[in-house]
Amino acid sequence: MRASSLLLSACILLLPSAAIAAEPETCRTVRLAEPGWNDLTFTTGVTSVILNSLGYKAESNLLGLDIIYQSLKNKDLDVFMGYWDPAMVSYYQTYKDDGSVETVHQNLEGAKYTFAVPQYVYDAGVHDIADLAKFADKFEEKMYGIEPGSNQLMFDIVADKKFKLDGWEVVESSEQGMLTQVDKAVRRKDWIVFQGWAPHPMNNDFPLAYLTGGDAYYGPDLGAATVHTQVRKGYMAECPNVAKLLSNITFDIPLENEGMGFLIRDSMPAADAAKKALKAHPDYLDAWLAGVTTVDGKDALPAVKEALGL
Repeated sequence: MRASSLLLSACILLLPSAAIAAEPETCRTVRLAEPGWNDLTFTTGVTSVILNSLGYKAESNLLGLDIIYQSLKNKDLDVFMGYWDPAMVSYYQTYKDDGSVETVHQNLEGAKYTFAVPQYVYDAGVHDIADLAKFADKFEEKMYGIEPGSNQLMFDIVADKKFKLDGWEVVESSEQGMLTQVDKAVRRKDWIVFQGWAPHPMNNDFPLAYLTGGDAYYGPDLGAATVHTQVRKGYMAECPNVAKLLSNITFDIPLENEGMGFLIRDSMPAADAAKKALKAHPDYLDAWLAGVTTVDGKDALPAVKEALGL
């Protein structure tokens, strides 16, 4: 009896640590969400491609911000790669206060997000959000946003009496719909004000300028922002291998600009854009996969490289 126990103990010691600390079956499907913004379509696509290469099943859902946060709280989603701080503080605050959504990793720095206008509009005297009211007729009292549910800061600024924007319309459509309007306006030299941000190819595609005056809403320095990965409460402890990956994945502006270009200019599906970017820059994988295994406990880096054809 004693000899059998010793033999069993020796066998256990020989097992790989990943097998001892195996994730539960529920971790094998990873439910992500993104709100239809191309930067988050790309970063979510990259994360999904890596997860699938590791043997997980990544499910990506296109949802409005309010629904994303409610779904994380209700444990209907697991991961959100796109918390912009400080621009999205008001969306997140309730869920931060009740602890139902956790911010676990900063995955991008150097971002920005605020009102933008074409350069010729800026040159004509629109430098600050407070300048919009002086040129209301030229703008037709309209400002252009993205998906419904993602433009609350615009509505808040319209409601702020100090800007004298009473009666202005926030035109909501989608990121692509907004950029189509910007493209038309620029071609005609019409006046337009819209949501602008970086990373995004728009910064190279259009001669644009960002407006000051939105510090109370978008934050200082033209809405300077960091982007963070968030998860539902308890997810990092429940799924430690996925958690390690999420803690490692960190993007930069050049990679996102390039990847978003694949989506916008080349009309690639998210997975194809992610694969193309990873094949072009495989060096990112070394840091991202450090300490990570496949779903069945094998070395992650060779598995992902093989899946990508590297």
